[in-house]
Amino acid sequence: MAEADWELVVGLEVHAHLKTRTKMFCRCALEYGAAENTHTCPVCLAHPGALPVPNGRAIEMTILLGLALDCEIAERAVFARKNYFYPDLPKGYQISQYEHPLCGRGALRIPTADGDREIGIVRAHLEEDAAKTVHAGGATGRSVGADVSLVDFNRGGTPLLEIVSAPDLRSAEEAVWFLRLLRQTIVELGISDAEMEKGTLRADVNVSVRLPGEEGFRPRWEIKNMNSFTFIGRAIGAAFRQQVAAHEAGETLEQSTYDYDPDTDRLTVHRSKEEADDYRYFPEPDLVPVEPPAELVESLRGQVAERPADRIRRLAAELGFESASELGTTGNEWKAEALAAEGVEWKAAAAIAMNRGDFLPENAAALAKVVQANVTREALDEAFAAAATGRIDAETYLAQTAVSDESALDPVIQGVLDANPEQVQTYLGGKEGVLGFLVGQVMRETQGKADPKVVNRLLREKLGR
Repeated sequence: MAEADWELVVGLEVHAHLKTRTKMFCRCALEYGAAENTHTCPVCLAHPGALPVPNGRAIEMTILLGLALDCEIAERAVFARKNYFYPDLPKGYQISQYEHPLCGRGALRIPTADGDREIGIVRAHLEEDAAKTVHAGGATGRSVGADVSLVDFNRGGTPLLEIVSAPDLRSAEEAVWFLRLLRQTIVELGISDAEMEKGTLRADVNVSVRLPGEEGFRPRWEIKNMNSFTFIGRAIGAAFRQQVAAHEAGETLEQSTYDYDPDTDRLTVHRSKEEADDYRYFPEPDLVPVEPPAELVESLRGQVAERPADRIRRLAAELGFESASELGTTGNEWKAEALAAEGVEWKAAAAIAMNRGDFLPENAAALAKVVQANVTREALDEAFAAAATGRIDAETYLAQTAVSDESALDPVIQGVLDANPEQVQTYLGGKEGVLGFLVGQVMRETQGKADPKVVNRLLREKLGR
């Protein structure tokens, strides 16, 4: 059998740091990048007799995301103790939720070029994050083989929202697309920065394989604490290949936790995977159940605006799926919509939105005039730079007209062609992307004063001859 004869099964556990002012169960301030162990107290360090007090804002943020994911909002949620022993968990247990989470079953409908795919959400629950362990020295810099491990307790107790998907994802690309849409939803709700490079968004990836039509699931591998969309996609691919090879060799797979090494593109076993019974969950005796008032839930429901997936579907009618997806997962769609509303052609507005910085919404009309006028690139750059900080007047920039006189541009264009014979031959060989380079050279020679549309046309005419 070949890899194509196997079906990939992926489920995700996504963790987002909530953007609250203080920690989950104490009043220590949250500050990214603060000096190690400077934001701690008896509660988050688990001193005897210190009692937790839940962060009300974190509870509201969790419900808000649950509503955006069409989750069932619990009338009664219970915090539980999840028992395990690591150096970055001083209590010896984590306060989490288990049988009664704040948010139950829901779904994230992800748009694709062929229609929507509904990915189930099993639960979204609230817990506290562990502290941060830094492994130093040794050959790998990882926990295995490190010379020393240091613990920074600043992160311990940070409100952590965990979103658990159903095992409904069927490709690495689909899993990454789901993550991008989920991340953008979280960011737009204002509940987390969700920055992977800072660790405020992480994902555990569960991967298994089975034969098409097979009932149930085979043992899965959990790839822990992934913080890169690219590496998540690669890790899923590596797990798929290794599992298929193992099954076809007749090996018995065990449910385990794995580390992914991007340098070797392979997974290595870290430890056997715990099950719920191993954690010995029981209700947290120091915290009463959370019973969100119906009026609070309805108030939060009103804060859920158009979701990224819905916006992509709407914009796809104007731009096509690919461009709409780029705008919808980067938060740039408002710039395109603002410029299009002022008369800029939709595709041009989308290109500007993706390649220019933010601007004040009140400057959309002035920028639209500048974009549609025959101004120099320098004037366009100045207009967008100024539009980010204060009110602008289009007339200031409209006077700086671009050079469109063909007789003035012709010798410059000919000089660029003569100076770049390799690129000319590459273009003539069928690679039209080189034209952008040649246009850029003309713009450089004219210090950005040439009209790019005229330059583009003249280059094509010359190269065509």
